[in-house]
Amino acid sequence: METTMDCCEGLRSSAISRRGALLGGASFAAWAYLPKFARAADGRDPRLVVVILRGALDGLATVAPIGDPDYAGLHGSIALALSGPNAALPLDNFFSLHPAMPEFARMYREKKAAVIHAVATSYRDRSHFDGQDVLESGFAGPGRVQSGWLNRALEGLPKGERVTSGLAVGPTTPLVLRGTAPTVGWAPVALPQAAEDTAMRLLELYQHRDPALASALKQGLALDKAAQGDDMKPKPGTNGAGAMRLVARGAAKLMAADDGPRIGALAFDGWDTHANEGGPVGRLAQLLGGLDGALAEFETGLGARWRDTVIVVATEFGRTARINGTQGTDHGTGTIALLAGGAVKGGRVIADWPGLKPANLYQGRDLAPTTDLRAVMKGVLKDQFGLAERVLAENVFPDSGAVKPMQGLVG
Repeated sequence: METTMDCCEGLRSSAISRRGALLGGASFAAWAYLPKFARAADGRDPRLVVVILRGALDGLATVAPIGDPDYAGLHGSIALALSGPNAALPLDNFFSLHPAMPEFARMYREKKAAVIHAVATSYRDRSHFDGQDVLESGFAGPGRVQSGWLNRALEGLPKGERVTSGLAVGPTTPLVLRGTAPTVGWAPVALPQAAEDTAMRLLELYQHRDPALASALKQGLALDKAAQGDDMKPKPGTNGAGAMRLVARGAAKLMAADDGPRIGALAFDGWDTHANEGGPVGRLAQLLGGLDGALAEFETGLGARWRDTVIVVATEFGRTARINGTQGTDHGTGTIALLAGGAVKGGRVIADWPGLKPANLYQGRDLAPTTDLRAVMKGVLKDQFGLAERVLAENVFPDSGAVKPMQGLVG
């Protein structure tokens, strides 16, 4: 009997939870903010997209310090070079970009993209799970909270008449965007969609049984319709890189709308390159090509909104400076963050470079971090939305008063 009751309670709780999740996502129109508060003087309407690369990106392979005399020896057969087939793309006299990222290189030349190198969160161990928790929660250590810093930033915006809840792209909401501020969710359709009359019949049923759920369904259908189109249908042979572009294309459509979300987050998986990482071509090159295409899709899809947009690309930690025996790299510490968008003061690699001599490596194996990633995020939030330094230090990234916002990232 007790078992039966527990079972029924569990089912009831599960049903309530699912309904709550649907309604939470649908509160889109009810919770409004006025992001123009921060940029009222210049008439800007800012957008912010956070892209999480899950698996720990090799920052030394993506933005290679070719000018460092120890780089080529450490990265061995996968090191980038300035000559030969698939040569790296020079950013300045010291750093060069992976050749799979020509769009980011173009944005960099146009001063609409920047790199922050030798950056890391406060996390110093090597667990993906804990590293991602710290990256997305915004706390100094793992397992402390079930909300994300981007959601808390959304809560910190002044409320107004514009509809600007957060957009979570993907089958689940990333931790960085979970919290009490509402979000709307969207994911590209991988399965055949139900016929329109099926959706309408379901909507009719809900209107009689559960008006709140009917409202949620109606908004969800409208959101999906806005993101879809003939250009959103995966073509035969669409690979991981093509899927990244589709995700970005749909998200850009939603965020370009006048009443669309101003803040969005999404995640790309698969950056854990322990073996056969590849150099200018290979596995990592395919991933970076997908990311590069996604950034270009945001630029195209956001249209006039691109001018006021900042995209932040970050990962949970870096990878070892020296390649391993399987031509890959293991879990490391220092890595890169990328900024792209029309609002970025770009054309710069921002780095307090620690050097790659053995004595300068963190624990003798990793690029030593010299910049706290929270300083980058704080700088973007402060410049884009006018969030006060106290709010950033106490609410968005709790107990981070010693980490000051990086200045001048946004024009």
